[in-house]
Amino acid sequence: MPHALVTGANRGIGLEFVRQLLARGERVIATCRHPGRALELTRLAGAHPGHLLVLPLTLPEVRSIAELVREIATLDLHVSLLVNNAGMLVEGERFGSIEAKALADSFATNAQGPFLLAQALAPRFADGVRVVGLTSTLGSISGTDSLYSPSYSISKAALNMASRLLALALKPQRAIVIALCPGWVRTDMGGANAPLSAPESVAAMLRTIDALKVGDSGRFLSERGDEIPW
Repeated sequence: MPHALVTGANRGIGLEFVRQLLARGERVIATCRHPGRALELTRLAGAHPGHLLVLPLTLPEVRSIAELVREIATLDLHVSLLVNNAGMLVEGERFGSIEAKALADSFATNAQGPFLLAQALAPRFADGVRVVGLTSTLGSISGTDSLYSPSYSISKAALNMASRLLALALKPQRAIVIALCPGWVRTDMGGANAPLSAPESVAAMLRTIDALKVGDSGRFLSERGDEIPW
């Protein structure tokens, strides 16, 4: 049975993806580090019986990824949509004091984790699966004109490359793999001054995802489906 899988689903954009996917009748696997603390996911599971499965996942831990895939295989589920949403942002970085740990942790969470998860899930992907890596215009090399959040920007550029590589690797499964920017969204990460609400951003992204064709695989798009330069 096909499911959408959303990582980092306990808050912000990930949680809103879960809400909107459930609202349109889809079956969803929601992952987060601590499902027992994800009270809103628990409430949604009660409101949508049989349609929401909440499972633990800590990216990029290989063991955690393997346990998730084993559980999905045991339940004989297939993934028709993967939303690689989980990510991190180190705030307040200044050139001259950027730490190696910030760079390493950002790469591990924002690029390495999504790539390893998609690789591990590949045997459970439905034919024509859509794999969406939530990225940022800060990961656009040609669009960069200021030194802002270097560890985040570098890791999102790496995620963009990961998306291109996954598009090639998953082509035999007719997968559509894109790097998708949600826009500047009012979340814990985006801050209170962002122009988009999470519901607005996710609704726009779902319209873009629904309209994807095989030829779109490997592209870098905005929430509204506009091309973003690499």
